[in-house]
Amino acid sequence: MPTWDDVVAIGRALPQVQESTWYATPGLKVAGKGFARLRTEAEGGLVLLCGLDEKAALLASGDPAFYTTPHYDGHGVILVDLDRVDPRQLAELVEQAWLARAPARLRDAREG
Repeated sequence: MPTWDDVVAIGRALPQVQESTWYATPGLKVAGKGFARLRTEAEGGLVLLCGLDEKAALLASGDPAFYTTPHYDGHGVILVDLDRVDPRQLAELVEQAWLARAPARLRDAREG
């Protein structure tokens, strides 16, 4: 089962990722913009940016690793249960979240 340290390691492998805080919880940022963060201990879970279509698909899959709350309705983020998520899928989702926030020059440099 992945941990926050695993999320950080995945993020650190991407260009110009900084470990920081985002909404007063541990988070990852690129170019000063958050793309992944832990929710408070009482709430649990990992918040990852994603497109609304991707969020809908993850929720429709029925995979218990993915969920949301009314607070996030209409927002392009998915909540991830680190105790249940497949590590490979987590790595893919972290990279997609990074792509959503990274400036074009970083995305282009990585793809080039």
